[in-house]
Amino acid sequence: MKTDWSPLTAELALWRREDLTLPFWWRDDDAVADTPALARLTRLAQDTGLPVHIAVIPDLIEQSLPLVVDITHELIPVIHGWRHISHAPQGAKNAEFGQPRAGADGELRGGLHRLRGRFGARLLPLFVPPWNRMDPAYLPVLADAGYRAISTYGPRESNKTEGLHRINTHIDPIFWRGDRGLVPPETLVTGLTKTLCDKREGRSDITEPLGLLTHHLVHTEDVWAFSTDVCRVLLDGGAVPADLRAILDGA
Repeated sequence: MKTDWSPLTAELALWRREDLTLPFWWRDDDAVADTPALARLTRLAQDTGLPVHIAVIPDLIEQSLPLVVDITHELIPVIHGWRHISHAPQGAKNAEFGQPRAGADGELRGGLHRLRGRFGARLLPLFVPPWNRMDPAYLPVLADAGYRAISTYGPRESNKTEGLHRINTHIDPIFWRGDRGLVPPETLVTGLTKTLCDKREGRSDITEPLGLLTHHLVHTEDVWAFSTDVCRVLLDGGAVPADLRAILDGA
């Protein structure tokens, strides 16, 4: 697979010329256990020097995951729903917390409580709703339960909502609506370049960290390769790893 990175590297050069800082973070969804795919994800994080925030499904977690996180500095656990099952009505898009329902508040509180018990201080109290969808009515529940941030997909409209930091992702290399392989690389590079241009020119929030979204359990070789390359191109081009814990502790 050969990717033409020149549009992105040209945009990154403009960021450097204008002395702009590009914080960059990585979120990987659906972690439940220590697997060969997680080991590969960890090696990639170590090789690039970019920590990966693994979104852990609380009700499905296996004991092997906390054991490996405990000895792996590059893995930062966050909370990914409760059981990652859709409660959407027929015809609606998948969502675990897409509409009010009985028991949902308890699942949100229980997810944070369970993962705090498994990971202790290593857990970052950031909530990732499955399928990146969530009814805004749940935001006060998250804040009251002790969550500090929420992460979905796409440029954020504000840096805080109901007291929760918004730290979204913006690059997803998987072709979910196609063969679940890699989105055509030229499409990814064009979209990423536009995302950065919009930030630089003030059409979106330049202070929001740029986020890569991956799913290690379903990666094809092409997705692994692109994920590796995009991290290196961004970091070599001047992006810096974002410290999400410092962001959450800052206000």
